[in-house]
Amino acid sequence: MAKNLVIVESPSKAKTIAKFLGSNYKVKASVGHIRDLPKSRLGIDIENDFEPGYINIRGKGDIIKDLKKEASKASKIYLATDPDREGEAISWHLANILNLDPKDKIRIEFNEITKNAITNAKKNPRGINIDLVDAQQARRVLDRLVGYMISPLLWRKVDKGLSAGRVQSVAVKLIYDREKEIEAFIPVEYWTINGEFGNQETLSAKLIGLLEKEKIQRLVINNSEESKAILEELSKHTTGTVNKITRKKYKKAPAPPFTTSSLQQEANKSLNFSTKKTMMIAQQLYEGIDIKGEGTAGLITYIRTDSFRISDEAKAEATEYIREKFGEAYLHANRNYEKKKKADAQDAHEAIRPTSAYKDPEAIKDSLTGDQYKLYKLIWSRFIAAHMESVEFENITIIIKVADYGFRYSGRQVAFDGYLKVIPLREKFVEFPNLKEGAELQINKFEDKQSFTSPPARYNEASLVKTMEELGIGRPSTYSPTVSTILNRGYVQKKEGSFYITETGIVVTELLIEHFSGIINEKFTADLELQLDEVESGQHNWKKIIQDFYGEFDKALKMADQKIEKLEIEEEVTDILCDKCGGKMVVKKGRFGKFLACSNYPECKHTMAYNATAGAPIKSDIKCELCGSDMIVKKGRFGEFLACSNYPECKNTKQILHKINVKCPKCGGDIIEKRTKKGRKFYGCSNYPECDFVSWNEPVKESCPKCGGIQVRKISKGQEEITCLNDSCKKED
Repeated sequence: MAKNLVIVESPSKAKTIAKFLGSNYKVKASVGHIRDLPKSRLGIDIENDFEPGYINIRGKGDIIKDLKKEASKASKIYLATDPDREGEAISWHLANILNLDPKDKIRIEFNEITKNAITNAKKNPRGINIDLVDAQQARRVLDRLVGYMISPLLWRKVDKGLSAGRVQSVAVKLIYDREKEIEAFIPVEYWTINGEFGNQETLSAKLIGLLEKEKIQRLVINNSEESKAILEELSKHTTGTVNKITRKKYKKAPAPPFTTSSLQQEANKSLNFSTKKTMMIAQQLYEGIDIKGEGTAGLITYIRTDSFRISDEAKAEATEYIREKFGEAYLHANRNYEKKKKADAQDAHEAIRPTSAYKDPEAIKDSLTGDQYKLYKLIWSRFIAAHMESVEFENITIIIKVADYGFRYSGRQVAFDGYLKVIPLREKFVEFPNLKEGAELQINKFEDKQSFTSPPARYNEASLVKTMEELGIGRPSTYSPTVSTILNRGYVQKKEGSFYITETGIVVTELLIEHFSGIINEKFTADLELQLDEVESGQHNWKKIIQDFYGEFDKALKMADQKIEKLEIEEEVTDILCDKCGGKMVVKKGRFGKFLACSNYPECKHTMAYNATAGAPIKSDIKCELCGSDMIVKKGRFGEFLACSNYPECKNTKQILHKINVKCPKCGGDIIEKRTKKGRKFYGCSNYPECDFVSWNEPVKESCPKCGGIQVRKISKGQEEITCLNDSCKKED
């Protein structure tokens, strides 16, 4: 009997969905896109109305062959790719390759990978949304035109390996503009004075101004002379008087559930996760985790969204959970979060939330890795808090009068904890001072302090993503890859969490500003995003957008080619000293990325590994067993490895061994990821040579349910499988 075929992008997703669909369905993975524009050429027929020339992606031949084979045997085919532009486009390409009519009811979508969601999606197939596909095509063609036509110009005029991008170049420009603001900033001096008051119970209060009847005239202390004059006047007094005590209660509502942008920002601030790491772990939680006693299921909803919307079913479950766990007083079931004002293309999706409010992070902690647990807890807590009562705070402000000067003490306490039950504050609360108006307080001391106004803060990952979202630059799916691209291209560096523009970034950005100011700017990029949203909603023709864009772009490109002279980028000199001669190390580009080389070359040929993110060589804690020098991380054609820092005198190298949190089935040692001399990955025991366990496939934590032996993860023709290594166990099957 022919089976129904369901095609998704990811092997992990395929594995999870297969468990919900039963024996009448076969689930296969396309492993991402199967067709795309060619890498070796522009791939867009400009003379033929910008028609894209898609080709099958190199290396996907076996997957396509397997999908065609399964499709020929299937009684019904469902395309279940992600519910966004990119997913719709993948389904459209699949339909093309499998000779399916896009208008037929072959497309199913779901916002979460749970049994109910998959069952409901199965009942409601639809045709492929061509407007959604066209929006993705428009973005792809625009990005290809900018990237493939400006980048060669940069290679000819500046340096090989450079690139420009419709979104990435604007992101770099934001960092460039901020650097210019910091350079132009002139610090302004100011002074503050604090007083310590009280006998047994003391409190610290800050001078805020002069008291004039019921009002306070703000006081700015500009220099040390002014500060000393005030201190001299204050020193004549031994007591102060409590002039006024104000108590005020206010409520603070919880933040809305996460969107893609706010999740990336909060994970960066709270967990120190990069945007790339956040999206990688969120994808794992979305596609499915094997929960002990329950099986595999998605833990969160779809991760690329601009919406705060929550389904009625999810609201009802959250309401019930809060009522049972915390009581009626903590429930705020009807809170509505403000909708975004713009017509938002991603509003069809819900916010990012747990698939079940009852999957408490603590209850499933043992089934998650440390990072999965941290991110899931962040998402779960934010969702539950969003349906809870506000926190009620009580503020106290005490004004202490000394002569005509007013000092202010402020404190706050929690009157009702509300959503703090699930998202505790890090703030420490103190008891309010037991004082009355008119009371006299002993003056213990006064202290003044010099300060200067600060320049604007440099962007970090959280603030850059926030600014991109506020300006309308990019969409949820583009924030993380944009950050990764500008780092990988060497346009910016990340030091102590903040972005610094490099010399290369400055040269390229200034060149783009001068010659492509109409294209590489925030407003143009944001307006283009809105037009793409209009394509998605059927209000705009996608090729008309390309036509309007290309006319001005082509003129700017030709003009720039004539005007730009060949530029030389100065070598980036670091503060790192050469271990051999003491000269300064400079950043160089090699086949495998950047490295550090001595500025005294060719007299000194010493080189060191370089961490483009941290701006320093990557040192390890391991000492060379041959000469005792530090081992440092280097990059080669098969990835990173350890090399002696005493090179070329000592040429010792070692593999970097990664534990995978699985114990050896033979001796109980740690299983470690290794590589052969030709770079092929395999897994072996940390107790080698005493233990000779080896596997070419990645072992998994879960033991075989039949024999208790070790299982490994295999991917065959896009399908992920978990199989037992025990030959006798396999024979029984």
